[in-house]
Amino acid sequence: MAASTQSTSATTPHSRASIRDWLGLAILALPTFLVAIDMTVLHLAVPHLTAALRPSSAQLLWIIDIYGFMIAGCLVIMGTLGDRIGRRRLLLAGAVFFGVASTFAAFAGSAATLLTARALLGVSAAALMPSTLALLTDMFRDSRQRGIAIAIWSSLFMAGTTIGPIIGGALLEYFWWGSVFLLNVPLMLILLAAGPFVLPENVRSGGGRLDLASAALFLSAVLTAVYGIKHIATNALDLKALLALAVGLGIGTMFLNRQTKLADPMLDLSLFRNTRFSAGLATQFLTIFAVATPYFLSTQYLQLVAGLSPLEAGLAMLPPMLAGMAASLLAPVATRILHPGSVTGLMMLIAAVGFALLALTSADGTLNAVLGGLALITIGSSATMAVIVNIIISAAPEERAGEASGLSEMSGEFGMALGLAVIGSVASAAYRLSLAKAHGSDGNAGATGAMDALGTAIAEAEKLDTASGNALLTASREAFVTSLALSAVIGLTLVLGLAVLAFRVLRRVPRQNSG
Repeated sequence: MAASTQSTSATTPHSRASIRDWLGLAILALPTFLVAIDMTVLHLAVPHLTAALRPSSAQLLWIIDIYGFMIAGCLVIMGTLGDRIGRRRLLLAGAVFFGVASTFAAFAGSAATLLTARALLGVSAAALMPSTLALLTDMFRDSRQRGIAIAIWSSLFMAGTTIGPIIGGALLEYFWWGSVFLLNVPLMLILLAAGPFVLPENVRSGGGRLDLASAALFLSAVLTAVYGIKHIATNALDLKALLALAVGLGIGTMFLNRQTKLADPMLDLSLFRNTRFSAGLATQFLTIFAVATPYFLSTQYLQLVAGLSPLEAGLAMLPPMLAGMAASLLAPVATRILHPGSVTGLMMLIAAVGFALLALTSADGTLNAVLGGLALITIGSSATMAVIVNIIISAAPEERAGEASGLSEMSGEFGMALGLAVIGSVASAAYRLSLAKAHGSDGNAGATGAMDALGTAIAEAEKLDTASGNALLTASREAFVTSLALSAVIGLTLVLGLAVLAFRVLRRVPRQNSG
């Protein structure tokens, strides 16, 4: 018998949102913002926690990476679980564990304790994120209002990612490293206090229990694949990376085969037969894939080439971020005039101009090209995400909203990881080749270490005499800008292809009725 959905929300399929629903959106903004902050807030605290806890290099790498690993591995599982047991119930449970894990992390007395806390934070965040997005679909049934709500949701997520280092820097000025986690606790308490009153509950009846074997297979496949991708990004495409990817692919195949045999699968593969859904996921994945490396290298440019402090670099990123937030909020309005596929295509063309401008960045430390390019890229990609997420969620059956939300967010996680691994590896190779050509043939001892990264080159230059150090700095910065330009050209090519996809495929998909 087909599963049905029982909701305590009184809304009908196309009713307008109430004041309670908009208050609920404000409450849902809290976990969205905090989960995004926790992705970047720890970066500036690394020197402080290293001095306090003295982790090994392997422990430090896992402390940084395990949060994203667990989010990626658990998103779809938690989304499906929320569809079965109730999205509000899962959200509130996630908030409890997120607050407890944050406190656990803040007062960790050893590297192993902090690593465990970060893993628990990742699992808790995976429970929060699909629940917030799925609840939006329950609260905002009118497609226009839902588009605005999702735009607010996505803009807050972007804001949290950008503001994370700024908040971290400010806290570290006055408090110990663990303070970067304590911000989560009072906001989770607000969510727990207000959530039951302003958020509806939605429980899918007749769906059966979550298949634990499927969950284990999915988690194993994703974690193994993400590990392989991360290894490529941080090391090289070696036997370890290939083995991890092969194992992940094998387990993933076992998972998919199991889904075809279950009466009520954890992942409904029929979702992918919907052109609206599959084209939306592909657009989301490839957009983030294209943006990840140029965006990361641009932040490095601000500090290592332009000479800004981490806090100054974070503040310099605020105008592009605010421009992106404005674009994501205006995108749903634009879809009232143009087809969502046309809006997506136009936004990709704006991002393409940004990539072209970023490719013109010079090694003299000027900020106009890099910040202008970032602003246009952020405008185009943020507006696209606001439109595409609504397309993805509205294409899925209501009883599968949590599952669709998990898939949407997992595509973003994979796009980020794979973009940094693939385009990042190409950019790193370009950096090494360019530096070797410009500086590697003169026998300077500093050039060997400088081949690793620009940050290493700057450290090596400080050990040399003034003339040799300046020559190494100039060559390494020019090589870095070459790698940044190459990543921008790759991004430009991808977004132009996505513009064609939007105009040729998404443009032909019927609009979602608003009622």
